[in-house]
Amino acid sequence: MLKGRLGLDQARIPHADRHGLLYLDRGVLSVEDGCLHFVSGGGALPAGDYQLPYQTLSALLIGPGTSLSHDVLRLLARHGTSLVAVGTDATRLYTAPALGPDRSDLARAQARAWADERQRLAIARKMYARRLGEILPHQDIAVLRGIEGARVKASYQLLAQQFGIAWKRRAYDRSRPDASDSANQALNHASTAVRAAAGVAIASVSALTQLGFIHEDSDQSFVLDIADLYRETVTLPIASAASSPPPCWSWRRACTPARTSVPAHATKSGRS
Repeated sequence: MLKGRLGLDQARIPHADRHGLLYLDRGVLSVEDGCLHFVSGGGALPAGDYQLPYQTLSALLIGPGTSLSHDVLRLLARHGTSLVAVGTDATRLYTAPALGPDRSDLARAQARAWADERQRLAIARKMYARRLGEILPHQDIAVLRGIEGARVKASYQLLAQQFGIAWKRRAYDRSRPDASDSANQALNHASTAVRAAAGVAIASVSALTQLGFIHEDSDQSFVLDIADLYRETVTLPIASAASSPPPCWSWRRACTPARTSVPAHATKSGRS
């Protein structure tokens, strides 16, 4: 299991409980043994090796003379900690804009539809119709969610029979992701991959990830909406096919055709 890379083993600290921003410059930011380290060359921080409490920060401000590894981005993204490129003492903002076109028409259309209760429900029903193959007559989102949940459970059972999997139930423990059986582990991996694809698609058109039509509470609600459109046609078949041999490798091979087609902020380390 690649627990760290899936981000299944950590819970995010709410931003209301975090300590704000930390400015870094003239140094190297890297990840070692799951910890965020900054080797300062003597800029804003005295020269030395610091271990940073990234989970309790809202954002890291990266000033001139700073370099970082790709793993830093993964670690910060997992905990919702922003990385902002700035000028000396944060007097300039250099962070590249989010992926997407230089227009806002789709985002505005999404916001208008989301704000209108009737339109929001109509879009949710269309999403369910695309997944379930029929337009359900129900007008209550809670009822629609219940019907969808029952259909998904039936899909689990059907695919388990087709692929000869000993399916018991959907089990997912964030604190112990590797305690699940192979079928659930494969489903975790496949779901993560499909959500990532949905996130890239949404970012590329500058839609709003927070404004979902079925999902509501997550800051990735629209990502979850889009990913769920492919649950029965992509996620579940891939997970079922990959649940044996070892899931953390076979799911990636199974996904390949789908991708091509469809105040003390820092503590100084004691290391020499």
